[in-house]
Amino acid sequence: MAGTLAALLLADGRLPVGAHTFSAGLEPAVAAGLTRDRIPALLRARTRTVAVTEAAAAVLALRAAGRHPVDYAPVQRALAARTPTAPLREASVSLGRGVHRLVRRLAPDHPAVAGLATAALPEPRPLRPLRPVVVGALAAVLGVGEADLARAVVYDDLQAVASAALKLLPGDPFDSVAWVLDAQPDAEAAVAAALAVTGPADLPARAAPLTEQWALDHRRHEWRLFLA
Repeated sequence: MAGTLAALLLADGRLPVGAHTFSAGLEPAVAAGLTRDRIPALLRARTRTVAVTEAAAAVLALRAAGRHPVDYAPVQRALAARTPTAPLREASVSLGRGVHRLVRRLAPDHPAVAGLATAALPEPRPLRPLRPVVVGALAAVLGVGEADLARAVVYDDLQAVASAALKLLPGDPFDSVAWVLDAQPDAEAAVAAALAVTGPADLPARAAPLTEQWALDHRRHEWRLFLA
C-alpha cells in the first residue's frame, strides 16, 4: 500500500490504535476552565508547539527507517526530552503501543518494524517507543512521504481536539469542521517547520507550559474520559 490512500489511513481517527482515548489536551484544559469559544486558540497554540514537534519527530523517524541499520534511539531520546511531563510521555507510549500492534500486523519482518526495538530507552527509566516514532515507522511500511506524514500528524492533533469537544463541550458539530479548516495556515506552517528539521538535535523544543501543567493536574482527577 502506498501513496495517497495510505496517507489518508494515517489521518483516519477510526484507525484501531486507541486514538479515541486521547483528547490532545482538551479534557485537562476544560477541567482548568477552558470554554468552547477558546478552542480555536487552543488549536493554534498546539499547532505551534506540540504538533510541530511531534510531526518533526515522525519525519525524523521515517528518515531513520530508511537507513541501515535502523536506529530510532536518537529521535526517541530527543522527543522524550521535549516531553518533560510524565503523564504526556505515558499517554504517548500508550498510543504508540496501539500503532506498534498495527504495524507488526501489517509487516512484522519489515526493517522499520524490527528497528523499533532500538527506540526503547532503558535509562534513566524504561521508556517504550513514543507515538510519533512508531507513526514514522508505520509511514515507512506504508510508503507515505515526509510531507504527507507531517500533515497527517498535525491533522490528527487538530482532529483529536475537535472530536473530543463533541463530548466535553457539546455544541454545533459543524463548528469543529470550521475550527480545523480555520487552523489550516498554522497547520501548513507546522508542516513546513517539521520538514525543515535536519536531525534530532534540531527537533523543535517549543514549550506549552499550560498544557504540561494541565496534564499533571489531570492525572489526579478520579473521573476522566481521556488519557490526556
